[in-house]
Amino acid sequence: MDARLEQYEGKMKKAIEFLEADFAGIRAGRANPHILDKLRVDYYGTPTPIQQVGNVTVPEARIIQIAPWDKSMLKAVEKAILTSDIGINPSNDGSVIRLVFPELTEERRKDLAKEVRKKAEDAKVAIRNIRRDGNDAFKKLSKEDVSEDEIKQLGDELQKLTDKYVKEIDGITEVKNKEIMTV
Repeated sequence: MDARLEQYEGKMKKAIEFLEADFAGIRAGRANPHILDKLRVDYYGTPTPIQQVGNVTVPEARIIQIAPWDKSMLKAVEKAILTSDIGINPSNDGSVIRLVFPELTEERRKDLAKEVRKKAEDAKVAIRNIRRDGNDAFKKLSKEDVSEDEIKQLGDELQKLTDKYVKEIDGITEVKNKEIMTV
């Protein structure tokens, strides 16, 4: 592959990785410890990921259990969960914190599916913006003694990459929507 295309493919891959990370944070009725990935706990003055202050497990399909290594961190972990946007109230028994995920209603599933489609569309827009930036850069190459045919070839290759990653987004979105709509 042309080195001039590799930078744009790298950016497209990052857009896909970002989308997958975003999708991991959308809960689909089952307990997924990845919804805690963005949460930070004040650990002696340092914002620290919850996974680094305790053991995060999924003992049952709809329960996440957090067992802090330092029991004095229970309140801080509980506070981080309460102030987050995951919408689950933690229950604290003095040694572990449990997050119990309720069954999703049909309406909530449809809202989540809508949210997934919106995030997928945002990712497609990001991919198309990368394509546009690449095409603009290729047009500037005509000033540097690069033939029109070569510029057209680069544009065609960039379009193929764009199509490939848009199709990948569609596949990822379909899988996530099935996961959400499965009762």
